[in-house]
Amino acid sequence: MGAVEKQASQAPAVTRTPMVALLGNPNCGKTALFNRLTGARQKVANYAGVTIERKEGAFTTGGGNGFRVLDLPGAYSLSAHTPDEEITRDVVAGLRKGEPAPDVVVCVVNATNLRLNLRLVLEIKRLGLPMLLALNMVDVAKKRGISIDADRLSQELGMPVVETVAVQAGGEKSLLRALDMMWPLPVSQPNPLSAIDAVGVEETQREVRRILDLVVSNPSANEDSLSEKVDDVVLHPVLGPIILAVLMFLVFQAVFSWANVPMDMIKAGVDGVGVMIKETMADGILRSLLVEGILGGAGSVLVFLPQILILFFFILILEDCGYLPRAAFLLDRLMGGVGLSGRAFIPLLSSFACAIPGVMAARTIQNPRDRLVTIMIAPLMTCSARLPVYALIIAAFIPEREVYGFLSLQGLVLFALYFAGIFSAMAVAYFFKRALGANQKQPLMLELPAYHWPHMQNLALGLWERCKIFLSRVGTIILTLMVLLWFLSSFPGAPEGATHPPIYYSLAGILGRGLEYIFAPIGFNWQICIALVPGLAAREVAVGALGTVYALSQSGEELAQSLEPIIAASWTLPTALSLLAWYVFAPQCMSTLSVVRRETGGTRYALLMAGYMFALAYTASFLTFRISSALLGG
Repeated sequence: MGAVEKQASQAPAVTRTPMVALLGNPNCGKTALFNRLTGARQKVANYAGVTIERKEGAFTTGGGNGFRVLDLPGAYSLSAHTPDEEITRDVVAGLRKGEPAPDVVVCVVNATNLRLNLRLVLEIKRLGLPMLLALNMVDVAKKRGISIDADRLSQELGMPVVETVAVQAGGEKSLLRALDMMWPLPVSQPNPLSAIDAVGVEETQREVRRILDLVVSNPSANEDSLSEKVDDVVLHPVLGPIILAVLMFLVFQAVFSWANVPMDMIKAGVDGVGVMIKETMADGILRSLLVEGILGGAGSVLVFLPQILILFFFILILEDCGYLPRAAFLLDRLMGGVGLSGRAFIPLLSSFACAIPGVMAARTIQNPRDRLVTIMIAPLMTCSARLPVYALIIAAFIPEREVYGFLSLQGLVLFALYFAGIFSAMAVAYFFKRALGANQKQPLMLELPAYHWPHMQNLALGLWERCKIFLSRVGTIILTLMVLLWFLSSFPGAPEGATHPPIYYSLAGILGRGLEYIFAPIGFNWQICIALVPGLAAREVAVGALGTVYALSQSGEELAQSLEPIIAASWTLPTALSLLAWYVFAPQCMSTLSVVRRETGGTRYALLMAGYMFALAYTASFLTFRISSALLGG
């Protein structure tokens, strides 16, 4: 435990709920500490005028004092080089309109790497705000034989120093006690930013070295740590990429192998509700809305929740254990071949969840051209919204059998689709870099965190957040669009003596048959064309749209079938393969295009993205449909 003394101040005390700003380098455990302090009491939004995420929460100390807490973007210095660092600098310095300076700054530092972390601490100290140093990851430091004199560090820095272990239950208690000791917080205003520039970088580094010599001892500094021994294998130029490829391959195998039982349970539940509604309600518009519109549409999407959670389960594990930054280094050489650096890996990996955070994460790339190219290719990564479409078509047309006795054929196809997205992204990046003017490849400098076991609380919280996001989309965007689609698919009704299902004569049917002239060369029928339109709002809506369209197209026993056998009987294999190819390159959802417009400062690149992705999707689907039709006779 570090030195914490009761602070007395003659300045007026803060009367509102004080704001604590958590600030630190990337990979210092700042967000884990934020989660430990706030639990589920978090509010996520964007800073005004930008798409940078603003995470605020609240907590109460053991002394009964309430605080608001702000998790600022990670930064190495207040001399900002990226949009994230600009936000951190402006918030701490009180320069953002409508965002007062924090009442106290908690600098979270990685105890295993004080040399890098203390530079930021000294810069913030010059602003003159009340400060507290959270010496995080002290458990890892002790295992490495690193000894830190927290009392002496407190004396040298002139601020309270506490030891924290953010990933362990109770690891935040010392910080809460320290905040109680600082209560009541004095009203203070930060010094001008010129106070930071008044001291040169070399002088700051000398001060860091002086402090380290006084407070840190590491008798085992010459011994290879376990992380370094693991890195000898994981970062090997030959073994490393093989390990990465095997890990990704196993993840996609698990997406299909593990999800069958929970998916069947959800499907049975949705079908059971539909049967109950049919048995208790008379035939009519309301029953049609509930069964064909809501259950047939939103219910068809809800079934794929287990697959999405399994995918994020593995991504969160790889992130929490410290492997993902290593993957960036492994891919640096590959990305260098198309003119990017490994730093683009993290935004591209984020795009596997959703293109929106991937586009936003490109802010951390300093080179403007690299940042722009990364934004333009991020949507080619296979986002989770594509997964329901892939899973539906694969389940309908790819037999559920094993290859070589242990590999799922469906998992192999899914892996190939993800790989196709990655390969196409690299090809497009190569083209854009040449079109924008190739510049010298930037060297990759990235801090590698120590390996550690994933922490179940962080894993559970991350999965819960993904589940909430998915369910909120099902309950808002998807449900709304399905009700609208049901209305367009139900009215006007079929004329007397009609020979087609009523949907054929509806507004949606008219639209679908009009679009069929454009999409018939790639094998899409009018039902698929109808589903493509709401899919512009969110890709997974296409599955719900197909559910609604085919539910309204069936009758009797056929209506009770799930969507997979219906499309298997309605489409040819070339059509299914063509639709898979379409969704590898599918034009972006409108929300992503909106974020691209904001990140690039205009509509030019958003329109360019929509145009080139439509051209790629149509070309790929055309070639896939024509070649497969010639080979398979479909």
